[in-house]
Amino acid sequence: MNALSFSEMQRILMEELRLMHYPVAVKFVFRDEEMEDFKKNATYYEAVRPLTFCQFEIAARMKRQTVLGTRETLGCSNAAFVFGWKDYDDNEVKSHLKYVRDWDQAVRFVQSKPRLPEGALKAFIVSPLAAAYFPPDVVHFYCDNMQAYHLAVDYMAATDVHPLRPNVTMNSAACAGCVFCYLEKAASIHPACSGSYNAGKTERGETNVVIPGEQIEATVRRLYERIEKYGSASITRPGDPFPGADVCKNCPLIVFKKVARDAGEEK
Repeated sequence: MNALSFSEMQRILMEELRLMHYPVAVKFVFRDEEMEDFKKNATYYEAVRPLTFCQFEIAARMKRQTVLGTRETLGCSNAAFVFGWKDYDDNEVKSHLKYVRDWDQAVRFVQSKPRLPEGALKAFIVSPLAAAYFPPDVVHFYCDNMQAYHLAVDYMAATDVHPLRPNVTMNSAACAGCVFCYLEKAASIHPACSGSYNAGKTERGETNVVIPGEQIEATVRRLYERIEKYGSASITRPGDPFPGADVCKNCPLIVFKKVARDAGEEK
């Protein structure tokens, strides 16, 4: 198999895993040359007013839009902190007090979040994987439980990593999830935080799966290998066209058979 384009990867993922949302390609821009290149040659959108990072991703995963985010248009202190655009301060600690036992615990939890080098980030870009202008730093999926499991299994098989250890942080599922994946070069599967559940529109209970950009092709190739071997992407029921068929594995009741035509029946 030749190298897969981002468009081909998205098509395979959407069709075979029955994804509801487009995979989000996330690019962290650290160099002025990259910013100039993107602004000069890419077709993109900007936020009219400051938004949270998970709200930026809505445009990419639901509307197929490429969006440029800057320090001025990011309206979320949690994301600004993990992106290195905001200093550590008491206000950041205060925003976590409702989750923790006391002030000291809040301090430790905030300070232990993954964080980009302070002041280094120029901008971030989110887009559907198929429309990625740059090779993505991470690919962020919003999917259901079984879709997340299929992605995890293929990722582990492709990268020879087991077990896969998730990274769950308070109040920063989308932003810190992407930063962790970028810094550690490791995938994560984790639930929505309270902010992304509401502001990021994940009321269907979507699970976050974040895969390093340099490992996404290997993951999709592994998915494709299973399709060629078993006829479908399904792990729960190999050969079944739906990856998460909600049917008990060995249930003797939920079985269907093809009806044979009578010998004299007109075809």
